[in-house]
Amino acid sequence: MRALTETETQTLFSKLANYMGPSIKNLIAPADSNPSTDQTRMIFRLGNQDRVYYCSEYLANLSTCVARENLLSVGTCLGKFTKTGKFRLHITSLNVIAPHARYKLWVKQNGVMPFLYGGNIVKAHVGRWSEDCPEHQGVVVLGMDDTPLGFGVTARSTAEARRLEPTGIVCFRQADVGEYLREEDTLFTTT
Repeated sequence: MRALTETETQTLFSKLANYMGPSIKNLIAPADSNPSTDQTRMIFRLGNQDRVYYCSEYLANLSTCVARENLLSVGTCLGKFTKTGKFRLHITSLNVIAPHARYKLWVKQNGVMPFLYGGNIVKAHVGRWSEDCPEHQGVVVLGMDDTPLGFGVTARSTAEARRLEPTGIVCFRQADVGEYLREEDTLFTTT
């Protein structure tokens, strides 16, 4: 495990800022943390296979005692860097992103299963939507009971989506919790 370089950090933060906006600063220094303890200070580390982990500084320091080839993960896996240097968020980052999301989209009960099976969200399945959401903006998808289901990118702005027909796509799926079942063989592999 090593710290991220400047370009890796910039790529990671630009991807997270697409979903979280200015509240991204709460990831590094949580609002309820005490500055005198390093157990609450959260950091990002690059692990095996270019995966980025989000963990406390205390846990990262403890992980240095484990040999690199024996260490599978530390903290929450946010995603991985591709070979071209872009960052791809994994579904495991949903618990980190959802509480701080800037824009949210609530899906009706009849739209939950099509989304969890890997489909995009159509207008007929939208229950609520954050106001003034622009086009191509990262959103967290929630059920009507505020359960995080995944995240995606808006296909239309909020104003354009109101004029759209019921079968028009309003959000492109990026990741959903159904991936835990669909990709269970490859999601946590180490080779």
